[in-house]
Amino acid sequence: MTDPGSTPLRKSVLSGLSGNEMYCVDLLGYHPGNLLVGNSVFSRGLLGSLSSGFRGMVGGEITAITNMITQGRHLSMQRLIAEMQQSQGHGATSVTTELIFHAQNIEFLSVASTVHQKEGVPSVAFTTSSDGQELFCQMDAGYQPVSFVMGNVAYSIGVGRGITGAFRQLAKGEVTEYSDLFSRTRNLALQRIVAEAQSVGANAVVGITTNILPFGGTAVQEMLMVGTASRHDMSDPALEAVGVVTSDLTAEEMWSLARIGYAPLKLVMGTSVYSLGFVGGITSAFKNFVKGEISELTQLIYGAREESLAKVQQQATAVGADDVIGIKTYVYDLGGGLIEFLAIGTAVKRSTVASTRSQQLPPQAIVRDRDTFFNSAEASYGVTLTRNQQ
Repeated sequence: MTDPGSTPLRKSVLSGLSGNEMYCVDLLGYHPGNLLVGNSVFSRGLLGSLSSGFRGMVGGEITAITNMITQGRHLSMQRLIAEMQQSQGHGATSVTTELIFHAQNIEFLSVASTVHQKEGVPSVAFTTSSDGQELFCQMDAGYQPVSFVMGNVAYSIGVGRGITGAFRQLAKGEVTEYSDLFSRTRNLALQRIVAEAQSVGANAVVGITTNILPFGGTAVQEMLMVGTASRHDMSDPALEAVGVVTSDLTAEEMWSLARIGYAPLKLVMGTSVYSLGFVGGITSAFKNFVKGEISELTQLIYGAREESLAKVQQQATAVGADDVIGIKTYVYDLGGGLIEFLAIGTAVKRSTVASTRSQQLPPQAIVRDRDTFFNSAEASYGVTLTRNQQ
């Protein structure tokens, strides 16, 4: 029984921030608040009705699916922001957005951690995809967070399946029509994340991550880009000319570059779709050869990769970049003897506005947290658990 004269116990804060993140947000003048959750559930019956219309498509965006996913993700974010406002939070860090496929429904789930400003109240609370450590790096490099932003595109992956017969007669080499198609599709996600940043008055999107996700067992994938719309001093004409700066550099990389006088300009991508000259894809192709190097295929794949990199270089040159860093290359077997090569990186340039407040980062902003919970029994039950990591 509680003593009527005693002071009520203060409720514990339930935060997703780690110890290192708490240290970093403390340096920024914030203290942790509670976890935030927002969700929206759609019927899978809607997915079935949308899917029936594109069974025969040979690639490109499925606008109806894109619109449904976009609506669901934004509804869950709106509810997360409403929770933040109810708790009088000044910011939400580590924002994530994901799709969970239940038996008959699709759940769009957003999770984040609240932070509260120790002194003063910002005019508008921010949301960011960055965790506490990344947030310190970005703000120390002069990027003030405004809003969590995303850009996505749902597209058919049935290129090889839908037009297998048409590719039986193709010679080996690039299929420019499909290179152009996939290039437009990939760049839609980037265009949309930039549009969201512009809508909130930001001039940069930093910390962009790109995910290509399967969509509910259909012949559709979603390309999803998420990042943080931010404001930065863009008095450099080279940065102003870009409009909205975009970068997929890690927060630590961006801080390090700012320290030596470089600023990001634009996330650049190059896509090339090549035909192997016969149906069956890479695996089937190699079954037809004896052991040893297949010089013809070696040259074909080398050329495809070089073509993707050349497109990246063209885009970087067009915006006046000095370098493209952090380049990553990916190869996708599309089926039907078609392969997509994707190269992605960030174009950067020396700039007079690139600088950092601190001379060096604190160790807590660099040390990566390690997982301390392991479920080895999960596989034996034949189930997959959903994890929301902050």
